[in-house]
Amino acid sequence: MNNMPELKIGVVAVSRDCFPESLSVSRREALMKAYKEKYGEEHIYECPICIVESEIHMVQALEDIKKAGCNALVVYLGNFGPEISETLLAKHFDGPKMFVAAEESGNNLIQGRGDAYCGMLNASYNLKLRNIKAYIPEYPVGTAEECADMIHEFEPIARAVIGLNNLKIISFGPRPLNFLACNAPIQQLYNIGVEIEENSELDLFEAYNKHAGDERIPAIVKEMEEELGAGNKKPEILSKLAQYELTLKDWVEEHRGYRKYVAIAGKCWPAFQTQFGFVPCYVNSRLTAQGIPVSCEVDIYGALSEFIGTVVSEDTVTLLDINNSVPADLYEEDIKGKFDYTLKDTFMGFHCGNTASSKLSFCEMKYQMIMARSLPIEVTQGTLEGDIKPGDITFFRLQSTSDNVLRAYIAHGEVLPVATRSFGAIGIFAIPEMGRFYRHVLIEKNFPHHGAVAFGHYGKALYEVFKYIGVPVDEIGYNQPKGVRYPTENPWG
Repeated sequence: MNNMPELKIGVVAVSRDCFPESLSVSRREALMKAYKEKYGEEHIYECPICIVESEIHMVQALEDIKKAGCNALVVYLGNFGPEISETLLAKHFDGPKMFVAAEESGNNLIQGRGDAYCGMLNASYNLKLRNIKAYIPEYPVGTAEECADMIHEFEPIARAVIGLNNLKIISFGPRPLNFLACNAPIQQLYNIGVEIEENSELDLFEAYNKHAGDERIPAIVKEMEEELGAGNKKPEILSKLAQYELTLKDWVEEHRGYRKYVAIAGKCWPAFQTQFGFVPCYVNSRLTAQGIPVSCEVDIYGALSEFIGTVVSEDTVTLLDINNSVPADLYEEDIKGKFDYTLKDTFMGFHCGNTASSKLSFCEMKYQMIMARSLPIEVTQGTLEGDIKPGDITFFRLQSTSDNVLRAYIAHGEVLPVATRSFGAIGIFAIPEMGRFYRHVLIEKNFPHHGAVAFGHYGKALYEVFKYIGVPVDEIGYNQPKGVRYPTENPWG
């Protein structure tokens, strides 16, 4: 996939001058050896110039990792560490940073005792004094092998932070009527480092018309035919969809400005289909699969959530309506006794056809059934329909509230291998205690109906990303286990 950061982590070891510098040297060497043996050398750099003991050393190390092209930093406490110099290093490094500390050896607890366990407390205290954001793992002290694993867990967090600091969201048109749920203040985008370019759908329509007869269209049509295979049920619409795909890609290149990464919040109704002559769902799915997330219905924070999920998972994501409950008769016939979920743990996630073909069990190009109830079928073609592949998922969203507060939710679950018997890009989702989560997080915290879906369990990394960018921890909702009450939950049931 393109449109996401290439990570290079600089590891800088630090030492307090009243502790043996050799501890930090040997422990850094052991850390690098452990990391490279397990995760390779591609994304990591060992700062060899010095062990940071002073402010002068800090400047030297900073210049070295910048010269090496590092865009993320690990400050490694090989012993107690110099609380001022190490936090100044984090302050002056422009990128995500992590602090981690070395564990002791029981065979050398006199000259070999580094007290990094204590030093981490002072480091965190000084980070707070200087108002510096840094990632500190759940238990940040460990052996070389354990610290290598912690650095690996830092990688998706670092990619997301770098991506957000270099992201532009391009939107087209206002939210459709009766879609206030997708409308939110953009102030928080700027607060987390994201740029936004808001355009009229008329601008997009003009650009689309200028792409008529583009010589690249046949090649894109061929790609689409190969992707769809037997599911190519609307071949007559492919040239228009290819023209639209090229329009969006050219717009991205012409409008990204100084930003490296782009996501799109697109319009798809009510006038889109009658004027363009199709619906954009399939094109949205293709661009998302290529690493350029496209949300439906000008859902700006949906596009933002999709981008975060793409960068964290390094995989295609989708955006779905938290759509309808699973009918009781379907549950009784296909789920009960076969899967360990109650009826209220399940729901259907749906969108018209924006989920990438790689994430569908089968797919067919069709028309948008809901729109076709009031419009000619021929202008509603362009959806990619099919049941979503079964497997682990993370349902999540980052949102700004109407009063400009950042809020998020994360829930692990799965798509069940159960036929949906319905239309669109759709799946039967199961999330433990979903019924309570639905009421006391999604409804109580006023989240909109769109949720981003990452294919796998990425809650741990997403939680740290949200904390790092400034979401208050009490504003990050998750599905509480059975027996753990939500603050708004009635104690008597």
